[in-house]
Amino acid sequence: MARETAHTFGLNWPAFIAQCLSFCIVAGLLYKFAYKPVLTVLAERRKRIAEGLANAEKIKQELAQAQEKVQELLSQAGQQSSQMIQEARAAAARVQEQETQKAIAAAKDIVDKAKQAAEAEHQRMLAELRREVGRLVVQTTAKVTGKVLTPDDQQRLVEETNRQLAA
Repeated sequence: MARETAHTFGLNWPAFIAQCLSFCIVAGLLYKFAYKPVLTVLAERRKRIAEGLANAEKIKQELAQAQEKVQELLSQAGQQSSQMIQEARAAAARVQEQETQKAIAAAKDIVDKAKQAAEAEHQRMLAELRREVGRLVVQTTAKVTGKVLTPDDQQRLVEETNRQLAA
């Protein structure tokens, strides 16, 4: 029955065996030279993809750590800047206090000098007033008495007038 069916379909055994043999040879060559290299390339690609994913995860972790460090450094920098600002304000307050004390001392010095100058001017004016009063007393006495006073008389009158003014 197999022969009849083979004859009905026009099966030629020597050609069929030759084709089977050719197919096996081509399949073996394709397996060795095409399929195996493709499988090797695919395996390498899978391996590289797995490494890339592992590296990506590692990079994510490192990035997270770096961001934490950046936040920590920013926090520290903020604290340091706040501390520096406080120190600068304290130093400015000290300098302001020192300058205020210097200004107060300078103002006291100016007031003292002004008082001294006023006192000196007062003493000068008193001396001038005494001289003028003494001159006027001598002049008035000379006119009232109607006589010319000697320099000794004039000196005596001036001294008496100064004593009375001082008392």
